[in-house]
Order: sequence, then structure tokens, then C-alpha cells
Amino acid sequence: MKLFEKLTTLPRIIKQLIVLLIDSVVLVSILLVSFSLRLGYWYWPQSDLFLVIIGAPVIAIPIFIQFGLYHGIVRFLGLRALWSVVKAVSLYALIWGIVGFMSAVEGIPRSVIFINGLLAIMAIGGLRMLARWVLSDAGIFLKNSKKNVIIYGAGAAGRQLSEALLQSKEYKPVAFIDDAKDLNKQHINGVKVHSAKHIELLIHKYSVNEILLALPSASRQRRNEIINLLEPYPVLVRILPGVSALAQGQVKVDDLRDVSIGDLLGREPVKPNQSLLEVNIKNKVVMITGAGGSIGSELCRQVISLGASRLILFEQSELALYTIDKELNDSTKVFPILGSVVNQDRVERVCKQFKVQTIYHAAAYKHVPMVEFNHTEGVMNNIFGTLNCAQAAISSKVETFVLISTDKAVRSTNTMGATKRCAEMVLQALSKCQSDTRFSMVRFGNVLDSSGSVIPLFKKQIKAGGPVTVTDKKIVRYFMTIPEAVALVIQAGAMGSGGDVFVLDMGKPVRIYDLALKMIHLTGLELKDEANLNGDIEIKITGLRPGEKLFEELLIDDNALDTSHSMIMKAQENMLSWRELRLLLDDIELAITSHDQNKLRSLLIQLVPGFKPQCGISDLLFNNQSK
Repeated sequence: MKLFEKLTTLPRIIKQLIVLLIDSVVLVSILLVSFSLRLGYWYWPQSDLFLVIIGAPVIAIPIFIQFGLYHGIVRFLGLRALWSVVKAVSLYALIWGIVGFMSAVEGIPRSVIFINGLLAIMAIGGLRMLARWVLSDAGIFLKNSKKNVIIYGAGAAGRQLSEALLQSKEYKPVAFIDDAKDLNKQHINGVKVHSAKHIELLIHKYSVNEILLALPSASRQRRNEIINLLEPYPVLVRILPGVSALAQGQVKVDDLRDVSIGDLLGREPVKPNQSLLEVNIKNKVVMITGAGGSIGSELCRQVISLGASRLILFEQSELALYTIDKELNDSTKVFPILGSVVNQDRVERVCKQFKVQTIYHAAAYKHVPMVEFNHTEGVMNNIFGTLNCAQAAISSKVETFVLISTDKAVRSTNTMGATKRCAEMVLQALSKCQSDTRFSMVRFGNVLDSSGSVIPLFKKQIKAGGPVTVTDKKIVRYFMTIPEAVALVIQAGAMGSGGDVFVLDMGKPVRIYDLALKMIHLTGLELKDEANLNGDIEIKITGLRPGEKLFEELLIDDNALDTSHSMIMKAQENMLSWRELRLLLDDIELAITSHDQNKLRSLLIQLVPGFKPQCGISDLLFNNQSK
């Protein structure tokens, strides 16, 4: 075993010389065997014939080098490489025979040429296949170090994946699972195909702790069904990406990724309307506030891909701005601007300097507890920041202004949601008293893997060994992938006529406790609770945080109108005139400057219908003043 390990770590040139030497000995031996088989007794050549036989490698080795027999990696040897062996050995045998006859050496039967070629193909090719088997983890030396895995899907992708796994050092496929009855009990690359009803038996029989989904063309709903089927078992589930991601080449082990929560969304994303995507972006100057955030950065990516003539990145965080600017890496079109939306003069100067035509306003403080702890800053940034940007847009004659809003604006129980509803009302009111800028608002729920969302938190907690923290066992949330939400935001903004509040179809709400449970199981771990004290990860219920509620809504009134897009609705909601709103905003601004938190809270309740605070005033400075 130690000798084998030393051989595998030798430099490549040394390995090639060893293989070349072995081939030379094999070729001479094969010729001796060929003569012996032809003559019927053990034959040892004399004089000139001996020289022709031991000189065979002189003919063969240059041919083998030319056909690449010493350039390939033996453990990755495939059918194409074997075909090269056949061609190279056949050519060698033919040339050797011609040289033997042309040299007028006596004692070479014609049939020896054929026997030599056939045996040499078997020996040279066979030795390489044996080496592949030994060097692969299927061999006797390393087979115990591989993980037994099941491949779900015996189609083309599954077959390619099994071939890749046989050449890897990490995985050993022990079974296929497929729903196709015609494949049941068939064998692919020596691995048997089973039906889904045998999953539990196979997991226990082969001590499987990973299942690989090779279903790149399956719908999201179908993948969700399979993941739900596998969820009760303590196995890590990994998945191949979609067909488009695999279109560039063969399936590789590196293509596998852990199942994401996006794979668990049962709703298929609707193909975007290209004309709606381009109407406010193509060949236009676009500015994105909050460009370094989760939504803002994805907006930047899609805006650039849709052909904006210029993209202005407006962001108050230097690190976030640097990161997205570095990623886009297009100094001719992209202009990073440091600044806060609270500074109206700077926003206006940027709009006029670059002649901005479209603004996507994603800058906001969005984390519910953080805004509760920093009450006045949340109001300043979310309400007056939006007002400043809107007034700068009107002054600069920006054509389109789209606000990124949230489901927390509906019947809010927290300050963050109330400020976002107030921001909507600001744009609704301004839309009625001017015609230079077309204002739209797009309201949606949580996006997967955004900063501060539960998904990255759960991943981190599971990796650390738990516990996974859930605020309440009954809490539910809507979820959508960031790219899908942003594409819908862009399309909704293109449909606005002025003062429109659009609502995205977020699908079915997800119970956060169930989500945590799935993430634990799909990582190959078991829940630790009273029923299973030997489990791996505990789920701890911590209680609702300040301002948090059990469920979110997308509509204040159930009277939404359909639009031309199946996943975008148009809300019809009450609003205040700009004159009424302006008076309340002045009072709010005065309450902030005078640090009157109680007055600020009462004004928000007065301004935003349905705002019912879930907790008392939690601003840290207010609490310190109260002590």
C-alpha cells in the first residue's frame, strides 16, 4: 500500500518513463508469445530474428508517442483513448511486419503479424484499463475512502455524472433512482437502477449520506416534489444546475451544488417580457440608489446587461460601492458615486450632471429590529430620503422613478414598514401635482439570501452545530429569488402611468420553522428534540423581535387589478393630497429635530392607516434618555 502511494506521487515525467519501459517489455514478450503460439512450442529466436524482435519498441514507442498514449491521465482513460491504443498498436504491428519482411529475415510466419497485433492491443489496452481501475477509487487500494452516493435520475445527465464520479476520489455511485419504468432494474456503468420506493432501503443498505439529483431539465415543481420526498432522510442532497448551465460541456463533479431554498419554491418563474425590461433602460442613463445592497446590486447587473448607456451607482457605504463597482468592471459606462439620499443637493447634482433618465430607488434601512432601535434614522432615511430623491428627480426632469417597497408596508406593526408605506404615499402625492416624472412603486416580500435574511443565518447556525433560532413556530413569510424579483421590478416600473403601486405575486408563504427543518435535513443532519435526543441540530424558539409580526400581507385592500403580466398586480389604495401630506411631514421633521420620540410615533400612526405598533418605542437613545 505504501509503495502504491509513493508511485502515485512521482513526477509525471518519471511515470511516463515507467509506462514506456513497461510497454517495451510487454511488446517484446508479446512477440515471443506470438511465435510460440504459431509454432506450437516455446520459441527463442536466433541471430537476426532476435534483433528484429527486441527492436520492436524502437518502432512502437515513436508511434505511441505520436498517438498520445503517454500524454493522457490513466485514471481518466475513456473510450476515445482506447481507440487511440487500437490505432497505434495496429499501425505498429503492420510496420513491424513490413520491416521484418523487407530485412529478409527468415522465420517470420505471416500469421505472426496478425497474432502479434491482436495480443498487443489486448495487452497494451488491458494494462491501461487495469491501471485506471487501480488508480480510481473503485480499485482495491482506495475504494474504502469513497462516499457511497445515490444518483436520482438515470437520464443523460445521470449517466454522465456517474462516469465523472467513477473517475473522482470522493464519490462512489452505488445506485440510480428513476421513475421511468423501462429503466427499472437496468444497469448503467455497472450501477443498478431502482424505483423511488426503494430509497430508504438503499440508504440503509449502502450507508448512503448523500443523494445527487441529476435532473437538470426537471421543472422547479418536480424538483420540489423530489426534495420533499428525500427530506425525511438524514442525507445531504446536492443537485446539478439547469440545462442551460450544462450546455457548454460534459457534466462534471464540480457542477454539483447544495440544494438551495430557491429549489424549494414550487412556483415556476415566468419568462420575462423583453420589451418591458428594456423600455426604461436600453440606451438610457440609469441611476440606482442603494446600489451596493442585495436588490440594488442585482439591479445593477441586470441594468448593465439590458444595454443602459450609463449606470450611476449611488451608495453611502464605501465598501458596498467598491464591491459592486469592481464586479461590474466597466469604467466607460459605470460611475460610482458616494452619497446619502438624505442629502438632496447631492442627489440633484448627480441627476443633472449625468442627465439621468431613470431612477431605481433601492436605498433604505430595511431590517425591522435595527429600525426599531434607531427610530429617527429609519424615518429620516426611508421617508425623507425618498422625498429628497423624488424632488431631485422632478427638478432634474427624470423620466421614470421606481421605488422598491415591501410587504411590511401593509398594515405594519413596525416602524420600518410604516416608513415604507409613507414613502409610497409621498410618491403617490407628488405624482398628482406634476407631470415631469412618472412615479411607480413595487411592493414585494422577502428575497432569498439577501443581507440579514434568515437563509444565510440558518446556514451559519447549522455549520456551527446549532441551535437554529426561529422567533415563533407559526411565523410565515413570502420568498422570491433576487434575480426574479428584480426582473419583475423592472417590468412593473415600465407599466406605470404615474402613482401606481404594483404588487408582485410571491407564490405561497413559507413557514419559517418548516424552512429551518428542511435545511437541517437537506444538509444530512437530524433534528434534535425531545423525540430524538441523539439528533444533531436543535431549533430554538426565541420569541418575536420588536416590530415583528407572524405573517405579512401584500395588499391593504383586496381590490387589486390584473396587469398584462401574470405575476404583477396593481393595487388600488387610498392616499393623501400633497398639501395634507406636506403638513404632516413638516411635523414629523420637527419631532425628529427636537428628539420627541413620542410625538414621532403618534404622527406615524396618524399618517399611515393600519399602523399598529407591536411594541413600545425601542430607540436606544430614547431608552437611555428615559432612564
